[in-house]
Amino acid sequence: MTNLNLSSGFASSMATKGNKISILAFEVANTIVKGANLMHSLSKENVQHLKKVVLPSEGVQLLITKDTDELLRIAAADKRDELKIFSGEVVRFGNRCKDPQWHNLERYFEKLESELTPHKNLKEEAEAVMMQLMILVQYTAELYHEFHALDRFEQDYRRKAQEEDTSNATQRGDSLAILRAELKSQRKHVKSLKKKSLWSKILEEVTEKLVDIMHFLHLEIHAAFGCADEERPTKNTHQRLGSAGLALHYANIITQIDTLVTRSGSVPPNTRDALYHGLPPSIKSALRFKLLSFSLKEELTVPQIKGEMEKTLQWLVPMAANTTKVHHGFGWVGEWANTGSDIKPASQVDLLRIETLYHADKERTEAYILELVVWLHYLVSQSRSAANGGVRSPVKSPIHSPNQKTIQLSSHKPSSPSSPLTVEDREMLRDVSKRKLTPGISKSQEFADTGLSKYHRLSKSSSHSPINETRKNPFPIRRPSSVPVFDFDIDRMKALDVIDRVDTIRGA
Repeated sequence: MTNLNLSSGFASSMATKGNKISILAFEVANTIVKGANLMHSLSKENVQHLKKVVLPSEGVQLLITKDTDELLRIAAADKRDELKIFSGEVVRFGNRCKDPQWHNLERYFEKLESELTPHKNLKEEAEAVMMQLMILVQYTAELYHEFHALDRFEQDYRRKAQEEDTSNATQRGDSLAILRAELKSQRKHVKSLKKKSLWSKILEEVTEKLVDIMHFLHLEIHAAFGCADEERPTKNTHQRLGSAGLALHYANIITQIDTLVTRSGSVPPNTRDALYHGLPPSIKSALRFKLLSFSLKEELTVPQIKGEMEKTLQWLVPMAANTTKVHHGFGWVGEWANTGSDIKPASQVDLLRIETLYHADKERTEAYILELVVWLHYLVSQSRSAANGGVRSPVKSPIHSPNQKTIQLSSHKPSSPSSPLTVEDREMLRDVSKRKLTPGISKSQEFADTGLSKYHRLSKSSSHSPINETRKNPFPIRRPSSVPVFDFDIDRMKALDVIDRVDTIRGA
């Protein structure tokens, strides 16, 4: 690819002998992996997959937009952002070169933006250069691991040398000799890998190849997206989760809901409470009204409720999972090196940003999460009722604060004020009237401190991670459809509303 550099004003041969890459090898390897991933994502097969599978997918259409042209502009802009990150790192390496011709490469890249005419055999040459660079990356990844092993050998040797006084001379000599031999062998192995990897390469030589790769990627993005690459995405007034920094948080909420659905029959109360406390404020404020207005023509069994939730989860959960994977993707040398010496650049490019919650509309995403939370409450309540053989269990209030009314999770409309209270409800109210109330919290929260069993407490909280707890039993508990379904907790809601003095509002 020297003809490319000659035509652009760069000399193909080194005017000044540069320095070896040395410790910078791991950063250079990381940049090469990013370039390889971007190049692979622009292949004809992956571009066709993007246009025919990803963009028409339900999650993209419902959370981002149904405008195909706009989606193409968004995808092209994402690739330009990836290229900008790649070129920025190449500029940094160029500025560290001893040869001044590689300094200030950003000026060359700015001029490059106006050049859209592909060079002859550019694709074949770029792929050949990238293959050579990836071989060096393979050895660099192995060197990364062997450096850590060498460090452990040196620590073991020093520790054994310090323990000389605690053992006899014969044992001491044998153990130290063995460790010394292993340490010598490891140092020799590391030295050999340095020669095979980026460590011993000249920075100017590698920078020249990266500049050529940069030129190819610039032209390849335009070839893949055409007119969509020339236009910027329309500025939308709606807030996007990525720009708001909420994508990962919302992905975790969706993952928690999906995990709770799989074990609705045995959900720890603190796990469910952790989910509710982590909900965005807008969802919390809308939850009470949504629960009170939720009604069904007929009672549903647990499998039927899961089926309704699965209609949304089947396309929402993959986008949440992709969001988590992207946030833990290749970001530093240790992350790609830890995958092993057999690095496959294609392993990460399947996760495009448009397949995550990054571009998802905030309001639309919250609407789907709110719907799932309501269904989740109904599912947990029905599961508990079925497990108890139809005996109703008191409603637990998972959302509460010192200055707010307790929010009741119920999927039925409230009963009329004239509905009679059960004996248990009267005992609850009598216990509350005898207690000395604490200023600043609602009466229903005071009631949570009474000496009832753990199933009668109105609220629980925990700082434990819901993900960790729910993984203990990932298998769903299925309830037979023949189990009778009973109305749940309407009288309990009445009792709690009397406590908080909102029964007149509910009755209205």
